Amino acid sequence: MNAAPQDARVPVLKRMYRFQWEAAQDCHVLLYPEGMVKLSASAGEILKRVDGQRSVEAIIAELKALFGGAPLDDDVRRFLEQAEGNGWITY
Repeated sequence: MNAAPQDARVPVLKRMYRFQWEAAQDCHVLLYPEGMVKLSASAGEILKRVDGQRSVEAIIAELKALFGGAPLDDDVRRFLEQAEGNGWITY
């Protein structure tokens, strides 16, 4: 699938959130002052790459390489839209 125009944007976690592996939960989590969000494995793989350096296009390319070229472009874009809507990330 071709890159969408917005794929050049570079997502970054908002300052109040911290992404980390939580051994007690056996998953990646987003920590914030009021609590914690437990993330699915796929959400963790996406947010692991949200570092303020990689564009959406680069994140998609890395995940496709990691998962054997699986057609996950739309899923990654949709998750990032939800993460932005939840206030976790910005561009």
